[in-house]
Amino acid sequence: MPLQRNARREDLPPPKNWTYYGTDRVVLELKENNMEAHHRWKFGAHMSAGGAYMRGARLITSAAAVLGATALLPGCVREGVLDPHGPISGAERLILLNATGIMLVVVVPVILMTLAFAWWYRASNSRAAYDPDWDYSGHIELVTWSIPAMVVILLAGVGWTGSHDLDPAQKLQSSTKPIRIQGVSLDWKWLFIYPDQGVATVNQLVVPAGAPIEFSLSSATVMNSFFIPQLGSMIYTMPGMTTQLNLLAESAGEYRGFSAQFSGDGFSDMRFPVNAVSSAEFPAWVERARTSSETLDAATYGRLAAPGTVAAQTYGGVTPHFYEWIVARTVGAPIREP
Repeated sequence: MPLQRNARREDLPPPKNWTYYGTDRVVLELKENNMEAHHRWKFGAHMSAGGAYMRGARLITSAAAVLGATALLPGCVREGVLDPHGPISGAERLILLNATGIMLVVVVPVILMTLAFAWWYRASNSRAAYDPDWDYSGHIELVTWSIPAMVVILLAGVGWTGSHDLDPAQKLQSSTKPIRIQGVSLDWKWLFIYPDQGVATVNQLVVPAGAPIEFSLSSATVMNSFFIPQLGSMIYTMPGMTTQLNLLAESAGEYRGFSAQFSGDGFSDMRFPVNAVSSAEFPAWVERARTSSETLDAATYGRLAAPGTVAAQTYGGVTPHFYEWIVARTVGAPIREP
């Protein structure tokens, strides 16, 4: 009789000819059409226990490898929210670590207790108590409800205080004069205007290290998102509106900025480097930017605003109140050319 490929041993019909060799092995000898097929199964309590032990060992080894790789990950990553270079990003990383630590207080014991229960209440452990009529324990109910409640309260406290302390619109306290930058998200590029310096850039930012940066951000098309992970908060840009964001780069270096919200075909190209330079080098960069023959006005903006990607560029002059004109123009209200 042919055997079903996925059939269990207990579901197999008794063979015509069989030989019993002991408790640890059964050899079924099947004869059909003058052909002899030998099918052997090795089974027994020691094999089941050994298999369970090996599976448990592999599970523990895999979990240890994952935890070890996770612990080493912050040392390998040199950018992003885990590598802050500003007071805002540093405070946000602390909130992330605090929240992770609070949750691990529950996660780690649950994992260990799961493994311990699975080992203690295994089938071969005759010392494990078996109480099929048990259905309630006030002590267990107290633990299973009070600990998650405390975790939620602690996480809510961390989130509440962090949200108020790190309000994006709150100006940073510093003895250094802040720099104002007006940003506009376009399809698919970023326009940055320095109103006090009278220059503008596309797809690049240059800021003085150690000076607060006061961003005014808007969108000329669809809703978008502005994010410099190593400096701090992500914030949305919306057409016809202005959102405020205050950041600070504590040290000189190049950081990565990008759009964090899908906005169309060229979304993946909406990236820009943020070069934090020394306070002495920033005025020199402004002077070099002013030597550009390009001026940001209504005509050049019309060409820039057309959907598409462009390379980084600099405008040596900017029409006064041009950012306000872009915001008003996006709303659709009657306005005059700047």
